[in-house]
Amino acid sequence: MSALLDLPHVSECSVASCGYNHDGCHAGAVTVAGHAGAAECATFIPLSAKGGLDKVVAHVGACQRSECANNVALECTASSIRIGAGSSAGDLADCLTYTPR
Repeated sequence: MSALLDLPHVSECSVASCGYNHDGCHAGAVTVAGHAGAAECATFIPLSAKGGLDKVVAHVGACQRSECANNVALECTASSIRIGAGSSAGDLADCLTYTPR
């Protein structure tokens, strides 16, 4: 397991409908999950109430997409990730840095 300072940070989140996103991701850490071929932000909360930490410090706490080129032993090795709307209508918050091997 990586130390918190070594984990990739969430450099961008463009999903305005997430309760953790107010001028950046305010979750302490995000989990990237989903199914084969998709990398959904499992931390997405569709609430109008804004929550999370006072400072923008979000990191990737877990990545379940073992087929991603940035995933080594279920740890994200990207320098940072971007969260945004997915390519299909039901994908509200995806990891846009996801790259299948």
